[in-house]
Formats: sequence, structure tokens, C-alpha cells
Amino acid sequence: MITTLRLSHRIERDKRISTHCALVSRALGADKLIFTGQNDSSMIKSVESVVNRWGGNFQIEYSSSWKKTIKSFEGIKVHLTVYGMPVEKEIQKIRNATKQKDMMIIIGSAKVPPQVYQLSDYNISIANQPHSEVAALAIFLHEYFEGKELNKTFSEEKIKVIPSERGKNVKNSQELPQ
Repeated sequence: MITTLRLSHRIERDKRISTHCALVSRALGADKLIFTGQNDSSMIKSVESVVNRWGGNFQIEYSSSWKKTIKSFEGIKVHLTVYGMPVEKEIQKIRNATKQKDMMIIIGSAKVPPQVYQLSDYNISIANQPHSEVAALAIFLHEYFEGKELNKTFSEEKIKVIPSERGKNVKNSQELPQ
């Protein structure tokens, strides 16, 4: 199981970014997003609505304590940070470490407390440059799954995009072949 932990969600400032973290997590292979900071029932409803329509078993939940959430997680903890080791040099070690264990991917928002670096098994960087946590998460999952996540299918989908060179082709569940 892969869990994304989104630190320090701020309702007014992060409402779209935190939702995008959940959507990227879901679309690219994670099973759950836990967020800390401000509890945001609107974001939870939005993500649950996507899961209901687009399928899958993705979960979203709030935690009042990032520290307790990290400490209680039984598995490999990967913190995505500008200051970490290059993803391309560490990804195989992470794949090997998670063969028999769950993984938590930790992504920041406001300034990340120094303890996060200490509590993480891996501090991983995408390019050692400032960037979006959404982009870092997407690139990390893409590297972790070696591109196979792009062919992921979702159970119980009510709508599905049918690839099209031009325009939008979306089918609802009644129109999909059985």
C-alpha cells in the first residue's frame, strides 16, 4: 500500500494544490492521501466525488498530527524535498525496500519541520531545485512504477475517457463494453 502524506494544508492558500496532490496520488498509483494542517471537509468531498465517478479504492483522510502519523506508519517513509538525494540514484533502493513493506510518500506545503527529515528513511529530490510538490509526487511515482502506472485501470468506474486525437470522448458506465 502506498500512502501520500500532505503536510500543513492551508484551506485558503492550498485548496487546489492539496486536491491536486490527492488526484495525482490516485491517478499514478497511490492508495491513500492523508493531510495535516487545517481540516478541510470540502477537499475530502471533492476527492471522494472523483473516486466515486472515476473508480478505484482511493481513500482520503485528515490527521491532526503529522508527527504521530509518520511515527505510527509501519513501512518505508520517503520524504520528497529539494534537499534530498537524487531520485534517479535512490529509486532502486526504494523499490527494493518496499517489496515487502508499505510506503509513505511525504510532501510538504509550508516550511517542513526538520524532524520530518530525521523521521524519514529516504529524503529524495527531484532535480535539487525548487519545484511544485505536485510535480515532485508525479515524477517520483512515475519513476517508482517505471511508467507502468500510466496503464492503471480503476474498478467500478462510472465514467471513462476514450483516447482521442482531437476533442473529448467520455463514456459513462452504461456505454462501456462489458
